[in-house]
Formats: sequence, structure tokens, C-alpha cells
Amino acid sequence: MMKMEADLHIHTTASGHGYSTIKEIVEAASEKGLKTIAITDHGLNMPGAPHWYHFTNLISLPRVMQDVEVLRGVEANILDLQGNVDMPEPVMTDYLDIVLAGFHDGTGYSGSTLEENTEAMVAAIKNPYVHVITHPGNPKYPVDVETVVRAARDYNKALELNNSSFIVRPGSFPLCSEFAKMAKKYNTLVSINSDAHICYNVGENAKAVALASKEGIRKSQILNSSAHNLSEYLNWHKQQSSLVLKKAQ
Repeated sequence: MMKMEADLHIHTTASGHGYSTIKEIVEAASEKGLKTIAITDHGLNMPGAPHWYHFTNLISLPRVMQDVEVLRGVEANILDLQGNVDMPEPVMTDYLDIVLAGFHDGTGYSGSTLEENTEAMVAAIKNPYVHVITHPGNPKYPVDVETVVRAARDYNKALELNNSSFIVRPGSFPLCSEFAKMAKKYNTLVSINSDAHICYNVGENAKAVALASKEGIRKSQILNSSAHNLSEYLNWHKQQSSLVLKKAQ
């Protein structure tokens, strides 16, 4: 079975419904041999989410703890059909290493149809500050899978295979399978993550890895299978975001 070197979707007590501290999460990651983790607490519109000060103060974290690289991130909420998210641009550009974005109940997104969800998700993919779309196979927010996968390929973004979805989002497996098949077809990047809300689940991704293997997704397609490739990917996107900012000025 493929082994991931990074887990890019982890929540702490700061998310309001997470149950472990950063220290506890790092300890678990170190014990499991992970090279990199991303602390990605929920964006501002999620009930119980932290103030944006939490995200800017992530600069106080050591870059490496117990031999584990700790990335500063967020799981932002997609807000509208234009792909806007609930995190100020200066926070994303100046303080965060990685931005995840997805649909969540009760965070302000009002789309309801497959067409609207697809439009919003594709727009979020085009958002220059977003790196990964989280749990795109959530059946509560159906999308046109092929359209989303092709957009992710075109904009060099990753689509998540979320291990927790098979537990907490009933009905996710068929859509996640379709995403995996289409990702294989179009050679689109995927990110296999735990979506851990407690330290014991950090790095736990066996169900998502098994699905990726079953559908023939190559290790080279998986963003977090290599800490080195992940670093190169994030650096490339940082350069692209800088170009966008320069053009806007």
C-alpha cells in the first residue's frame, strides 16, 4: 500500500469541534513517520471557527517540530458562485502556506443545484490562492465530476480523496470513486488526507489510499505522497500568486 509522506488536512481544538492540540498532533505525526503536516483549521464562517488572528499568529509556530515540517494552513469555505472563500486575501498570501477550500453547511453558501455547485467549485479551483478542494465527493453538494476534474487539471490544483468522508459523510463512496476514475483519466492531481479532528486519526488514510490504488491513480499524481514534490508544488503556486498580485496592482 502506498504511504503518504504528508497529511494536509488536520483540525485542532481551534476549529471548535476538534479535540487535539498542535503539540498532540505533531507527536502523533512524528510517531507515524510523517515528514509534513498542515494545520488547517476551519475558515471564519464555520460555527466555532477561530478569529483570523489565529491564522496570522501561526507564524509563532516552529517550522519543524519533532522532525515534522508544520505547514500553516486553513480549510476555507467556498462562499459563492465566484469561488470566493471566507479568508482575507492578505492572510492567505502573507501568512499561510496552503489553502484548502470546500463546501460546508451553515457557512453562507446558498447554491443548491448540481449546476450551481459545479460553477462554484470550478470558480474556487480558479481562485489563485486555493491549492486543494476538500471532499469534492460530498453527496450533499453534487457536482459534474468530469468538469471539476478537468478544471483542476487545467489550473494545476489538487482534488482531495478524504478518508473521513467514508465515515462521516454517508453516500460519499460512489462519488469519490468517480472522482478517482476521472482523476486517473485526466492525470489530475489528488491529495489523500485524513481530515483528522483528533490526534489519533492523523495520517490515517487507508480507505482513501485503497480507492486510489483500485482506480489506478499513480503515486506521482498524489500531491502529498512526496514531501519534496509537495514543497515544489507550493513554491510554484506561490510564484503564480505573486504574478496575480502584481497584475492587480
